Amino acid sequence: MKYIITILTMLGFAAVMAIIFLYAQIRFDADKIIDYNPKLTTQIYDRNGDLVANLFDDENRLYVAYHDIPARVIEALVATEDTSFFEHNGINIEAIFRALIKDIHAMKLVEGASTITQQLIKNTVLTRQKTLTRKINEAILAYTVEAALTKEQILERYFNHVYFGHGYYGIKTAAHGYFNKNLDALSIKEIAILVGLPKAPSSYDPTKHMDLSLSRANQVVNRLYSLGWISEAEYTKATLEHPMVYDETLTRNRAPYVVDEVIKSLASEYDDIKKGGYKIYLTIDLKMQQLAHESLNVGYKGMVSRLGKDANATELNGAMVVMENNTGNVLALVGGIDYSKSSFNRATQSKRQPGSSFKPFLYQKALDWGYSPLSEIPDISRTYVNSETDEEWKPKNYENDFEGLITLKEALVHSRNLATINLLSLLGMDSVYKELKKDGFKNIAMDLTLALGSFGISPLEYSSFYSMFPNYGVKTEPLMVKKVINRQGVEKIYETKSQTITSPKQSYLMIDMMKEVVKRGTGRNAQVPGIEIAGKTGTTNSSVDVWFCGFSPDIEVLTWYGNDNNTPLKKGETGGRSAAPAFKHFMTKYVELHPETTREFKMPEGVNARKVDGTTEFFTDVSPFPKSSTKELKEEGGLMF
Repeated sequence: MKYIITILTMLGFAAVMAIIFLYAQIRFDADKIIDYNPKLTTQIYDRNGDLVANLFDDENRLYVAYHDIPARVIEALVATEDTSFFEHNGINIEAIFRALIKDIHAMKLVEGASTITQQLIKNTVLTRQKTLTRKINEAILAYTVEAALTKEQILERYFNHVYFGHGYYGIKTAAHGYFNKNLDALSIKEIAILVGLPKAPSSYDPTKHMDLSLSRANQVVNRLYSLGWISEAEYTKATLEHPMVYDETLTRNRAPYVVDEVIKSLASEYDDIKKGGYKIYLTIDLKMQQLAHESLNVGYKGMVSRLGKDANATELNGAMVVMENNTGNVLALVGGIDYSKSSFNRATQSKRQPGSSFKPFLYQKALDWGYSPLSEIPDISRTYVNSETDEEWKPKNYENDFEGLITLKEALVHSRNLATINLLSLLGMDSVYKELKKDGFKNIAMDLTLALGSFGISPLEYSSFYSMFPNYGVKTEPLMVKKVINRQGVEKIYETKSQTITSPKQSYLMIDMMKEVVKRGTGRNAQVPGIEIAGKTGTTNSSVDVWFCGFSPDIEVLTWYGNDNNTPLKKGETGGRSAAPAFKHFMTKYVELHPETTREFKMPEGVNARKVDGTTEFFTDVSPFPKSSTKELKEEGGLMF
C-alpha cells in the first residue's frame, strides 16, 4: 500500500510538473493574445476625407473596437461557430464528447469541437494540425485566455485577427474590401458571407468562388433562422439576396506618386508606418490629382503626335505640381505619365534645369534694387571668355536677333536671353548670387549662365520658390501631409514654413510683368478665359527641358517635360508650345470645378499707376518710373490710383 501511495504521489507530481512545464512553454503564446498588438493598416486620406491608399506590411488589417461591431454580426458568428460561447470557460466539454464519438467511429480525427476562443488561439499562435499535443496546448491556452479576458475582449480579438480571404485580415477590412461598406451598413446576407469565410477563406472567397460563398452564407442564414434569431421575412430576403462583390487591389492606391513621397517623407519619423495603423491626412485633392494627371497627358500626347509615327517616345516624360499660393498646400503631384511603367518620381526626384523660367527671380532682384519695369537694359550680343580655360561663350536669343535697348518688361515678356545676361552683369554676379543663396537656392553656378537657369532643381522644390510671386513676396514651402493620427488617437499637426523675400508692392510689379508674358508673350498658350493668369515659360539649350510655371490669384501650376535620358526634345518644342497647353487644360477645368476661385490679382498698397502710350504701367517708391518716361507721362496726363 505504501508503495502504491508513493507511486501515485510521484505520478501526480510528475503530472503537475508536466503541466507547469507545458504552461511555461505556452505562457508567451497566451500573452500574445491577452496583450494583443496586431499589425494594422495605415490609411491615407485626401483633404476631403476620401481614401487615397492603404499601407500595410504583410497583413491588411483595419481594426474595429467591440462596441463598433453590430450585434447581428456577433449573433451570426456565435450561431454558426459556438452557440454556447457565453456559457463555457473556453472549452465546450459536451461538444468534445460528441466529436470524440464521431472520431472513434471513423477511427481518425474527423471532427473538431473548437470554441471561438480555441479558433482564436489556432489563428493567432498555433497550427491547424489535429494532433493530441496541439489539442492539449490549445485547451490550456483557452482556459488561460478565458481567465484573463472578458468574452467581449475575446470576440474583439477574433473579429480583428482572423483571415477573411483575398488578403483581408479582420472583419472590418473584409467588409470594406468585398462590399465597400462599413460594418453597420451590411445586410444579413453580407454578414453571413463574411462570417462563413474563416472556415475556408480561399474556397469561400466570393471574388473567386461566388457559388460556394453563397452556399456557405445560406448555411449561416439558415442557422440564424433555426435558432429564432431572425424572422421568416428576414430569412427569405437574405436567402434570395445576391450581394454586389468588389474585387479591388488591397492598397487601393489612387495616387501612387503622392503615396511614395508621403512614405519617404514620414519614414524617418514613423518607422512602423506600414504596420502602425496610422491615419494620414493629406493636402492633396484627389479630383485635382486626377485632373493634373489628365492635363499632363494632354501636353504629352501633343508632343508625341509631333514626333511622328516612327519616332521613339519611350524616354519622353513629364511632371506637374499644383499648390495653393498662400498655404503651401499641395493639391496635386504627378511624377510621370504612367506609374505602372515607371515609378520614378520626376516631381520630387529629378533635378532638371529650369531654363528661362528662372528669369523672373533675377528681374525681381532688379526691381527690388531700384529698377522699374520700364527701365532699359541692353539686348545685345557679347562674347565671354573663361579666364581659366580660355573657352568662349557666345549666348544668343531664341530668335537669333537682338533689340538693342529694351525695357525689363519687354525682355521678360519675350524671354530675351541676351538682355537677361546683361541685366545680371549690371546687377553684379556676386551680389545676385549671395541674395539667391539667402533665398534658399542651392547648387547654383556663380557665373553668367545662371541667368538662363543652368542648374538642377525638382518641380516640387521649384514650386516653393515660385510661390513668392503670387503670394506677394512670401515664399512658402510645399506641404503635403496635414495631420497624422496614431492608433491611440493622438494626432500631430504639420504646418508649412514661409520666408519673406520681397514686399507685396514689389511682388505685384512682377505679377504684372508675368501677366504680360501670358497675354502677349511666350506664354500665350496658357491663357484661360475669365481669369487672370501670370507665368513664365522655360526652354533650355536644345530643348532638353521645357517648362511652364504659371499661377492664378489662388493656385500655381508647374509643368515640366523632357526625356529621362536628358537628350534633346524634337526641334521646336518649347515651354510655350509643349508645357503651356497642359497648364491651360488644368486651369480651364479647375475654374469649372471651382467657380468661386479668385479671378483677379489684388493690387497692394504702395503701388501706383500711370498711362504710358495708352498702356497702364505700375511703379512704386522703390521702383519709380525712369526719367526718360517723364515727358511721356506729362503728355498722357496719367492717372494715379
